[in-house]
Amino acid sequence: MSSRRRKKKESDETEDVENKLKVVYSDKDVVVMTAPNEEELKQILLDLLSEKPMNLKELHSKLSGIASEDKIRRALASLTEKGQVTLLEDGRYAKLGTE
Repeated sequence: MSSRRRKKKESDETEDVENKLKVVYSDKDVVVMTAPNEEELKQILLDLLSEKPMNLKELHSKLSGIASEDKIRRALASLTEKGQVTLLEDGRYAKLGTE
């Protein structure tokens, strides 16, 4: 069994994402939230990318348990088509207008 301690900043970012999701059930041991719909996921991605450019792996690790890699990839493709996000030469995605 391995345990992983989150850095304070990483923990704060995860809490920011979780605060945008609807809580369905909560008790002292478990919190159950709805997964984000496509538009909510796009907004979460835009929020994350406004902080700094990230690659798919980084985004997926921040959204682990919230959205699959495939859903993240589709949302990024849609945001790229709309001109809100761009794919940099190094493979990172960046929100346009933030650099």
